[in-house]
Amino acid sequence: MDRTAQLTARPTQRELVYDPPPTKPSLHLRAVRVLEDNWTGTNTVPSRSLYPHQWSWDSAFIAIGLRHISPLRAQTELETLLDAQWGDGRIPHIVFNPSVPLDAYFPSPDFWRSSTAGRATGAPRTVQTSGIVQPPVHALAAWLVHRADPGLSRARGFLSRVYPRLAAWHRYLLHRRDLGGGSLASVVHPWEQGMDNSPCWDAPLSRITPAPARSFRRADLDHGAAEDRPTDLDYGRYVRLATDYRDGGYQDGGGRFAVEDPAFNALLIASEHALARIAHELGATGTARHARAERLTAALVERLWDPAEGMFFCRDVRDGATGGAASGALIPERSVSGLIPLLLPTLPREIATALVRTLHGPHFGGGTRLVPSYDLLGEAFDPHRYWRGPAWFNTSWLVERGLRAHGESARADALRAAVLDTADTSDFAEYVDPYTGEACGATGFSWTAALTLDLLDSDTSAGDTSVTAIAAIKGGDRA
Repeated sequence: MDRTAQLTARPTQRELVYDPPPTKPSLHLRAVRVLEDNWTGTNTVPSRSLYPHQWSWDSAFIAIGLRHISPLRAQTELETLLDAQWGDGRIPHIVFNPSVPLDAYFPSPDFWRSSTAGRATGAPRTVQTSGIVQPPVHALAAWLVHRADPGLSRARGFLSRVYPRLAAWHRYLLHRRDLGGGSLASVVHPWEQGMDNSPCWDAPLSRITPAPARSFRRADLDHGAAEDRPTDLDYGRYVRLATDYRDGGYQDGGGRFAVEDPAFNALLIASEHALARIAHELGATGTARHARAERLTAALVERLWDPAEGMFFCRDVRDGATGGAASGALIPERSVSGLIPLLLPTLPREIATALVRTLHGPHFGGGTRLVPSYDLLGEAFDPHRYWRGPAWFNTSWLVERGLRAHGESARADALRAAVLDTADTSDFAEYVDPYTGEACGATGFSWTAALTLDLLDSDTSAGDTSVTAIAAIKGGDRA
């Protein structure tokens, strides 16, 4: 080796011998960077590549995480979404960014035609949205965001501005969507429930004639493996349902798909309790809302609980429905949706105990790292295919809260640790193989990062990184 080579080699040799190894940024800071990378200036996209617009329940979960680093940005996240609310009270599941090309995502604004097809139901004219909804996590998110900085919230009038909109949202679900006559809200499209191609939808979807494959182009396959995504047949049925709903002016009640889902309704109940707390903060009693939440909990148990199986099931309102409180039939598919009601603190003790037993039994707890989205022993189980087996961070977060609400602290701690470890090793994946934690879908996924921040907030061993975290968001609270 000549002298030049020796000199240039020395820094490397000294670095190896004397310098400490480079440290990986903390999980907290990396989660903050994900949210910063996905921030648009008014809201946070789930993923820059796969989901380039604003999604409804994503934004609720994102706000729950953002509250720990920028309460103002968390408030802005929810306010931006609510600015797109329809006149009938519905909060659309997508608010489209007009700067994103139409072919970047399907169904795009020119498919939904919200401002024209939704005119009779009060669709906004100045922003394009989808015409369907997603689970009502928003009031719960708004209450948690308020609690993060009550002074800022009161100074901005945050709760007083969002409360009437959230109340209208709940009225829409409780009145326009009680399609089974049993007081529960129905979803009219699988996308509304959030677990898009769960096996729970297979039976009710089988009655739907799919749209021709040539009538649409699936942009999702540009970013994900076909074997991990819904099949073309299922996608054709999704498109048919959405087309019929659009062509019917987004009027509720006449469609061929209507399902009462336990997770959707449990989140509505949890948010109704949150609305009661918001009302109390604004000077009202909130008693009527707490009472309504209790009535809805009773209806949830009456219509969707199966004591023999120890979990809740979806009810297909259109399957042999004859009207009345017993309309439709339960769908015998075990989904994580049937465990989410554990979130409700007033759930009868014997039901909560049974849910915990089911959660840790062979159908959901057979050696998995996180809670699978579907029955491990089910014929349709697939550890990688969208909502047919993989584990999702938001559902595990909800189950963790449920365990804690019912005094199962050790189990909640174990699940929390598993969520944090898997978020770390998967690079904040959209979803993961429930056994191995292998990343699936997009990485750098916003709600994964946000809920990581929420779980880290109670970790005293994580250290005080709030200054660093806020600095990573450009301009701090100047959202």
